[in-house]
Amino acid sequence: MVHLDYRDARPIYTQIADNFRNQIRGGVLLEGEKLPSVRELASTLAINPNTIQRAYRELEAEGWIASVSGKGSFVCAPGKDDSLELAPLWKDLDQAAEKLLAAGVSRQTLLQHLKQGGDTNA
Repeated sequence: MVHLDYRDARPIYTQIADNFRNQIRGGVLLEGEKLPSVRELASTLAINPNTIQRAYRELEAEGWIASVSGKGSFVCAPGKDDSLELAPLWKDLDQAAEKLLAAGVSRQTLLQHLKQGGDTNA
């Protein structure tokens, strides 16, 4: 169900969350379907349960899954809008913009770069 690549530079929890996002997006996991428990998945993957819990928390915060106390975690409907898929990209853009501004790039240059589709060398 979940494939981990230990040569991948991404943290394990990110790989787990990405696996579930792709399965939900691809229709492998359907709305209302129960995910493996934290302990069960940790045992299957032979990793720390805290890693699984962190992935589940991230997925829940993004709206991919919902946790029901005493019942487990369940897949939520991704909905018709792309906000679930776009949320991590917006976060990346925000972080990149913060770094550019901290490096001395002006807001005007940053906006001009975005308007031109990234064709400028700021």
